[in-house]
Amino acid sequence: LQLHPPKVSPLWTCCSYFLPSGFQQRLLQIVFSSWISSCFLHFERFFKNVATMSTAVEAVGFVMCMIGFLITGSALANDYWKISTVSGSVIVSQRQFENLWHACAENSAGIANCRDFESMLALPVHVQACRALMIISLLLGLGCMIVSLLGLKCIKIGSATMESKAKMAVTGGIMCILGGLCCIIACSWYGYQVVQEFYDPLYGGAKFELGAGLYMGWAGGSLCILGGSLLCSACKRASPAGKKGGYPAKKVYTATARTDTETTRAYV
Repeated sequence: LQLHPPKVSPLWTCCSYFLPSGFQQRLLQIVFSSWISSCFLHFERFFKNVATMSTAVEAVGFVMCMIGFLITGSALANDYWKISTVSGSVIVSQRQFENLWHACAENSAGIANCRDFESMLALPVHVQACRALMIISLLLGLGCMIVSLLGLKCIKIGSATMESKAKMAVTGGIMCILGGLCCIIACSWYGYQVVQEFYDPLYGGAKFELGAGLYMGWAGGSLCILGGSLLCSACKRASPAGKKGGYPAKKVYTATARTDTETTRAYV
């Protein structure tokens, strides 16, 4: 959808010196009013096309939610949430990386040795919170897959009405949005802690950088939010216009008054 403002031609520039100022203002008003009306016409056609493409929009939203759910699960299982940094002239013989479940060290030969976190209560608060948020995100994503699949307009199951299917699609979209928010909050919190430790001059431990797992989590959460927003577009089907309580509107009939000609015809 491209809207281009009217261009001022050289002919108009030359003629503007000879035309009266009032005529120029009137002509400009006509030009801009026609341009604004064309803009409204383009927007009206665009929204009509979106309304007719509701089935495709919901299907695209479901696919985006499914891809975001898979990426979120891959991000949770990824080992590289933070990677040890190589800064300065210090030569490091091994590389360290961690995620929410274990810490690993890889030597120059590419052999990694991982150690799981034994005590959950001994972990930092942000690691425990990120674990909980990521698990909640996956549970919400799984529920979204089941509910929104039953609510898609292109899938017919039993005797479900369009309104009930639309409500299921909207519920799945809301669950997907909440799952994406949980994933983004968890990755952002973990990444903030990594950046804080990296720039803290008083921090004496090993310094790390952001790993690929965080970027995967951000991407998966964003896809879930976008897909859930598209699924929520089914709310238009959940409240159809012109129907209240499932009964058609009443028709009111009014008696028309008889004219004198009609009465005379009746007597004749």
